[in-house]
Amino acid sequence: MARPNDPGFNTVFNDPIHGHIELEPLLVRIINTPQFQRLKNIKQLGGAYYVFPGASHNRFEHSIGVGYLAGTLAKTLRKNQPALNINDRDILCVQIAGLCHDLGHGPFSHLFDGMFIPEARPELAGKWTHEKASLALLDHLLEDNNLQLPAADLIFIKELIDGPRPRDPPVPETEWPYKGRPKEKSFLYEIVSNKRNGIDVDKWDYFARDCHQLGIKNNFDHNRFIKFARVCEVKETRQICTREQEVGNLYDFFHTRNCLHRRAYQHKVKNIVETMIKEAFVLADQHLKFEGAGGNIFTMSTAIDDMVAYTKLTDNVFEQILYSTLTELDDPRKVRELTEAREILKNVLSRRLYKCVGQFYSAEEIKVTMAMHRQLAGDQGNPPGNNLSPFDFVVKVSPTVP
Repeated sequence: MARPNDPGFNTVFNDPIHGHIELEPLLVRIINTPQFQRLKNIKQLGGAYYVFPGASHNRFEHSIGVGYLAGTLAKTLRKNQPALNINDRDILCVQIAGLCHDLGHGPFSHLFDGMFIPEARPELAGKWTHEKASLALLDHLLEDNNLQLPAADLIFIKELIDGPRPRDPPVPETEWPYKGRPKEKSFLYEIVSNKRNGIDVDKWDYFARDCHQLGIKNNFDHNRFIKFARVCEVKETRQICTREQEVGNLYDFFHTRNCLHRRAYQHKVKNIVETMIKEAFVLADQHLKFEGAGGNIFTMSTAIDDMVAYTKLTDNVFEQILYSTLTELDDPRKVRELTEAREILKNVLSRRLYKCVGQFYSAEEIKVTMAMHRQLAGDQGNPPGNNLSPFDFVVKVSPTVP
């Protein structure tokens, strides 16, 4: 008798958000790899777990949810509009992109690529993103687990995750920039990561999943959006659209996004916790070692250059620093830095957190320079008995949410 996980049998996952999810064997083979299983140890909301007790979910279940929703939307469009010529390979590629779009996240998710890497490796600020890491880790996953995809489909999957690949010479703006699928299937590029308006299945899943875990109400109904979605030709490009009567549901989409940012993603205590963890990571960076390809050794910040080493980076680095030993260190500087890192993380666990001394809103975009940092920090004053410098203050600019 064949078992359900044998080739040819779909596997059913019982998800708290989407119910029973049925996935094809290739998708399950991708899920059952060390590179994908690594996502079980990376918190979806990073430091928010230290503010919201329910925010314990990980990138693993979110990625499965996105893969499921990507397939559901593509299949619904094929059923309602057969003339679009959506085939099984298109649907499978969209599902793989949904599954693998977050493979490249580092410890504590956006803390790693948005805070730690820019400080530990300033030369990569604005250049290295978790999406680019997802592409590199996808290549490593396929090679390491002897999985093969047609070249055109692999290009298509990578474009779905991170947009069109750079070309030499660059493609003129008037030409179709993608190679994986022709312009007639432009709507497929709006499913996983919608560069046009941001309405995509990635957000649908994390809206529903994050709200469920945080205890925040989600008014947006992605199932209703899928039911009424249609592909229309707009300015000679096929786009995913919905009927005018669904505008209320779309208002709820953007309202939910704004609410999540204000109440959770940009929560001031969450930002404080992540700032402290980031500082500990920077101090301990050179003292944590990870073996990569060929036995080469990498630090936490250089592991992004080697996917064998990067696969070993998860939220567990927090405990590695916290429980590290100092007896083997012969350099006083290393002892000092690792001791400081450990003390910061102990303070996080003991809720001895940095204090928020003030906040304000600006109608214009702010870029904090060192001079502005000194001015803002100096404006806080220096209480009697304290000998504080501008470097004792942290100035954080949170993005505006439309």
